[in-house]
Amino acid sequence: MSNLRTTTIPVTDPEAGLRMTEIFYSLQGEALTSGLPTVFVRLTGCPLRCVYCDTTYSFTGGERFSLDAIMADIGQYPCKRVCVTGGEPLAQPNCIALIKRLLDEDYEVSLETAGALSVAEVPDAVSKVMDIKTPSSGESDKNLWSNLEHLTQHDQLKFVIMNRDDYEWSKQKVEEYQLDKKVGTVWFSPMFNVHEDAAGDIAAVDVPNLARELAEWILEDAIPVRLQLQLHKIIWADAKGK
Repeated sequence: MSNLRTTTIPVTDPEAGLRMTEIFYSLQGEALTSGLPTVFVRLTGCPLRCVYCDTTYSFTGGERFSLDAIMADIGQYPCKRVCVTGGEPLAQPNCIALIKRLLDEDYEVSLETAGALSVAEVPDAVSKVMDIKTPSSGESDKNLWSNLEHLTQHDQLKFVIMNRDDYEWSKQKVEEYQLDKKVGTVWFSPMFNVHEDAAGDIAAVDVPNLARELAEWILEDAIPVRLQLQLHKIIWADAKGK
């Protein structure tokens, strides 16, 4: 995390801010703003434990900062585009207060959410990028389907696909809920493999055969979804702060 101004705030204070894992500046690796410079605000904590999670370090720990301190840190970067992510950012009620502050200061805001908590209070100006948890995630029973009522063409849905069964399940959900008509974009994203070099450091990301298979399945069925590869993993693997 960059050098936030540490603020001691009682946990019972309604203005107690947010527990933060990190704030960093990088290229967006996913969704419609992929490739664009973005400030990432990663909140701590998540109620889910997806088997493919690549940010498990954000489940616990972090430090609590006031909203003023967080806004000041974001303001250090030469960018008016912010992605609020986690963990699961909506697990902290003051996430909505932070989003409103960002909108008030003319930031373009996206929210990455797992879809297990209500998005009803998220302002319409925010582009919600919401996961639909596939069976292989181990958390598909946590999908809060009522969230679909709060999505618009400004929002996006993402399915992480690990095998053909996930693909068939996801295709069925797209058809059942007419998801391509509810949101601007539906993404099918293949699971990536990260490997370590001889020293135990993260060395590179291999795009598995699954990516090619997924492309062929989408072409064969001509379903209204877009294939997504995670740009940041291709460039930086699983490096923190990227």
